[in-house]
Amino acid sequence: MLPAPQHAEEVPFVSRRGGRPAAPNLVFILADDLGWSDLGCFGSPSIRTPHLDRLAAEGIRFTHAYAGSSWCSPTRFSLYTGRNPGRLAAGLEEPLRTRADGNGIPADHPTLPSLLLDAGYDTAMFGKWHCGWLPWYSPLRIGFQTFFGNLDGAMDYFEHIGTLGEPDLFEGETPVEMTGYYTDLISARAAEWISTPRDRPFYLQLNYTAPHWPWEGRADAEEGRRIRQQYAEGKVPFPLLHTDSGSLAKYGELVETMDDAIGEVLAAIDRAGKRDDTLIVFCSDNGGERWSMNWPYVGEKGDLTEGGIRVPFILRWPEAVAPHQVADQPNITMDWTATFLDAAGTGPHADWPLDGVSLLPWLVDGAAYPEHDLFWRISSQGALRRGRFKYLRDGRDRAYLGNWPRFPGRYELLYDVTVDGREAADLSRRYPEVLAELRAAWDRIDATLLPYPPDHPGLPRHAERGRPAVSQAD
Repeated sequence: MLPAPQHAEEVPFVSRRGGRPAAPNLVFILADDLGWSDLGCFGSPSIRTPHLDRLAAEGIRFTHAYAGSSWCSPTRFSLYTGRNPGRLAAGLEEPLRTRADGNGIPADHPTLPSLLLDAGYDTAMFGKWHCGWLPWYSPLRIGFQTFFGNLDGAMDYFEHIGTLGEPDLFEGETPVEMTGYYTDLISARAAEWISTPRDRPFYLQLNYTAPHWPWEGRADAEEGRRIRQQYAEGKVPFPLLHTDSGSLAKYGELVETMDDAIGEVLAAIDRAGKRDDTLIVFCSDNGGERWSMNWPYVGEKGDLTEGGIRVPFILRWPEAVAPHQVADQPNITMDWTATFLDAAGTGPHADWPLDGVSLLPWLVDGAAYPEHDLFWRISSQGALRRGRFKYLRDGRDRAYLGNWPRFPGRYELLYDVTVDGREAADLSRRYPEVLAELRAAWDRIDATLLPYPPDHPGLPRHAERGRPAVSQAD
């Protein structure tokens, strides 16, 4: 497979061993459905992302970073709780759609924002929530003091309506109406919040809906109205579904607009004099879909192959981490929950242990990298990565090669993803002992999670054996 893009000044990560800065500011920026190769610093040949490219050059570019799930809302559960999404009933939906009590993050569940708040941090979220709906759930109920954004999983960039066609822009828990392009609105609010004088460290969660559909750039207000007209005429099943438009160029425009808006947030950090003592992370909530570029990986959002879960990941922390570095150590969303808490000088609640591992000793103390298993489970697949090996359990119909006849699962596959990121060479017969070890490790974790209900729409429904297959999307 092709290696991750190399940059002239980039060197393998080495810790400065300069000690732990006390109570850094923490910023976590999350893109929505961004593909592996959709940033200049991750190899995009056409999308220009100068601000994120500079952020990467000023810190570490991680080439084996993974989302907590291949679906958006489960990844968000894993970030805020630091635990596998399958520990909550809402984490079983792919993605979260049911608006009901019991289907979100409970207010009494310790979370990244609530633990940081208790540790003396100011906390704020701007942008997409997608972890439960009012009147039962909101960011304000899990530790965020400030919230401006949307509750649903997608949003029209101009009319600010959600997937049911209802207004979905909130100030705290109060619906508000504003004009403006959503990417710009939440970025401006984040920059304003950063600029507010304060005597406490802060944690900012900035969640873009970009580059998720609908495919609307800054000049495309009419496109949203056209989609709504199609819905009114019964041509699409819900009022944001956008399957008859978009292009590589339009998708690139959404990414570039997001990069431009992130540049304004980074400038606000600089103006506030917070650049050196602010730990910033940028990544995607899962792999890309449709117009995104996941090359060289196969699969996309909703799939536990590399294209669905390996994400572009950038870290900058000038006070503690040297610039121009690249790291290939495997890590997952929940590790960064643990790392942020550790950097703030606090930790998880004793009754709610994390499923992630703090990377802080490796980052700043020079400790060895904490080798640990990375685990995923969705309704149709499971996966576990240990070192160079990745175990993939696939319950769906599958063809042995290309368009050969497709046969029902369950398939158990083994790949060396350090050299075979396209997951084309199944090593299960060559290393049966490794397959058995990783299967057993996966089963042990799975046994601690909530089961999927038997009527879950994602559970495999096998078709007749031997039917013609179609190629898997790249």
